[in-house]
Amino acid sequence: MKILLTGANGYIGMRLLPKLLDMGHEVICAVRDEKRLSVDAKVRSQIKVVEIDFLEDPANQNIPKNIDAAYYLIHSMTSSVSDFDEKEAQAAKNFNTLLKGTQCKQVIYLSGIVNDKELSKHLSSRKNVEEILYKGDFELTVLRAGIIVGSGSSSFEIIRDLCEKLPVMITPKWVLTKTQPIAIRDVIQFLTGVLGNQDTYGQSFDIGGPDVITYKDMLHGYAKVRGFKNWIFTVPVMTPKLSSYWLYFVTSTSYKLAVNLVDSMKMEVVAEDNRLQQMLGLETHSYEEAIDMAFKKIEQNLVISSWKDSIASGQIQEDLEKYIQVPKYGVLQDKKSVPIKDEQAVLENIWRIGGETGWYYGNWLWKFRGFLDKLVGGPGLRRGRTHPDRIFPGDALDFWRVLLADKKSKRLLLFAEMKTPGEAWLEFKIADGKLYQTATFRPRGLWGRLYWYSVLPFHLFIFGNMIKNIAKV
Repeated sequence: MKILLTGANGYIGMRLLPKLLDMGHEVICAVRDEKRLSVDAKVRSQIKVVEIDFLEDPANQNIPKNIDAAYYLIHSMTSSVSDFDEKEAQAAKNFNTLLKGTQCKQVIYLSGIVNDKELSKHLSSRKNVEEILYKGDFELTVLRAGIIVGSGSSSFEIIRDLCEKLPVMITPKWVLTKTQPIAIRDVIQFLTGVLGNQDTYGQSFDIGGPDVITYKDMLHGYAKVRGFKNWIFTVPVMTPKLSSYWLYFVTSTSYKLAVNLVDSMKMEVVAEDNRLQQMLGLETHSYEEAIDMAFKKIEQNLVISSWKDSIASGQIQEDLEKYIQVPKYGVLQDKKSVPIKDEQAVLENIWRIGGETGWYYGNWLWKFRGFLDKLVGGPGLRRGRTHPDRIFPGDALDFWRVLLADKKSKRLLLFAEMKTPGEAWLEFKIADGKLYQTATFRPRGLWGRLYWYSVLPFHLFIFGNMIKNIAKV
């Protein structure tokens, strides 16, 4: 089958893509920016990529007409606190318009469980999108999932941060809300199982794992799998705003995502039936099994995708292409270079920077800068990186965003998403037997210049020692 995969560079899309290819399907990946599709050369050679922004006028977009089916994996919850529902509705309407005139027979939409009488703004938006898609010129199959647990998923990473950092927790009462988590592996099975299955046309199905548990049970279950004990005490008063700040400061989540998550955590998210599981003959994994499988992926460096690589997890909400040309005028720079003997080994050092590897010098200072950034609303260092030695354009790298990662030209270009009174770039390049390291800052007014000169003494020994250590092999 020829399949249109929207949201192909999202958390679910990146997991679904290799499965569809393994099944022998022809896949067309719809993304806003082709350069941000984080796949290797082998996968790239097997797919076709089209650039589509579903928030823009459909008249200016184009998709192949001879597609057989499509996956709708577009969500905007992490991009806004106030108007994400309007964006999701507009994207769905534009999607319907674009599919008119195509041969598409089936659209599969991954939504959220919406069985509670009172729905959060997030879940109301998912239900509204479902209603919009039902008006399209195709057969719709809706899969409604609760919390998805897998390596790199937002839910897993938040639970991981809370449990690993806080053995004793004072939590708001929403941790007693019931939910039905599902393993990412099971979600992919359901998504592929309904493809082309006419018995699922025009229907919506709840999907979930075998466990109906509270968020408190999830935190205890994580600790059990990891082999330690944690203590959780609930308090009756903790406003949604305080809860959001609590998640934001303790975990790697963005504030916008924290607000929307807290809003949804007050609602029970429990499946009402398991019809689809019976229809497809699937066995789902327990919550603790899902946690265990996630860590096996992490330990083997097999994490395919992470929610933290989403543009919405940082400060840039625009096209990365805008920043890829490093300005030459009106900027302040710190340039350094050192001779090197083994270019390939040094290149591997560059490609491992950040995350668990750290920044090759003064890691405690980088962590302190990340802490300060978190205090003023930035991402801090908690995002880390998805893979220890692979980087793609668009990836999050601590409080940087990867703009260019080209091993052939031996160049890595990062753009700062930390809160600063200006714009900052950090570039590593190997040429003519030397490693070049350039920090560029375009100040915003007087405060920007004062900021640069206030941190200049730290640059002298941090950047100086960093380049020396990167060059060591």
